[in-house]
Amino acid sequence: QVQLVESGGGLVQPGGSLRLSCATSGFTLDFWAIGWFRQAPGQEREGVSCIASHNGNTYYTESVKGRFTVSRDNAKNTVYLQMSSLKPEDTGVYYCAAGTKCVYTDMNYWGNGTLVTVSS
Repeated sequence: QVQLVESGGGLVQPGGSLRLSCATSGFTLDFWAIGWFRQAPGQEREGVSCIASHNGNTYYTESVKGRFTVSRDNAKNTVYLQMSSLKPEDTGVYYCAAGTKCVYTDMNYWGNGTLVTVSS
């Protein structure tokens, strides 16, 4: 069974850092794109970052460029989202998802999310 499990969320002060992990199973990670999404209270879910499969291209929404870094460790079947210089507006539930491409509508499998709260 395909499964994705996020971890690493928590409470952090503005300017701090967190690293989220997306542990995957049930498929060969190298052949799948993994996207990170977040949803703040009362807001629509938005794409944050994505790492493609074979070419390894990475993508970021404008608001996190220069602060977030996505990477993958195929041997560990895990994708990471390193977040630094965190801002209150980064608060939300973060989800990872797997798909054939770094396209929102192509994401087939989703985790249940991990909560990130940025507050002083």
